[in-house]
Amino acid sequence: MNLMEITRPDWRMRNVNPTEDGPDQEAVARFVERYALLLVESGLARMPARVFSSLLVTEEGKRTAGELADSLRVSPAAISGAVRYLIQVGLIVRARDPGERRDHYEVLDDLWYETYANRDKQFATWSALLADGAAVLGLDTRAGARLDESRKFFDFLREELPNLMKRWREYQREHDG
Repeated sequence: MNLMEITRPDWRMRNVNPTEDGPDQEAVARFVERYALLLVESGLARMPARVFSSLLVTEEGKRTAGELADSLRVSPAAISGAVRYLIQVGLIVRARDPGERRDHYEVLDDLWYETYANRDKQFATWSALLADGAAVLGLDTRAGARLDESRKFFDFLREELPNLMKRWREYQREHDG
């Protein structure tokens, strides 16, 4: 499925009129599935994409595994694997409110900033390993040169990311009042 299929007119959210109780839940469910499909198109596995999308649309940004399973109409086992993956890649966190007995899974309001701002260690690890690979293969080989170019890219990202994150905060201040 491509983006055109995801956004064709019959997939548009129709009759989205918030009520006193909140938004139209059928329209919200359609949005969750549309956004999940877009994430799948970008390389995320289907169930983690659905769980992530489902968490994004909750007012509090959090749900228990049981609530996720109910809202997505899937088994708790499907939720377990999905949240494990999403935690591993840093898109959600597991937390427990004081006095609660069950964990919940949560997206942070500023999740994209946090996800990218904390990539420095990962980029450093990738860069070091790519440098090792380039040395093993030799910079005079196409494969070694390719690995070295990849290393340079991650070094560049490490250098530029702090400035980009700073610019984002400035942008937020300017546009959020």
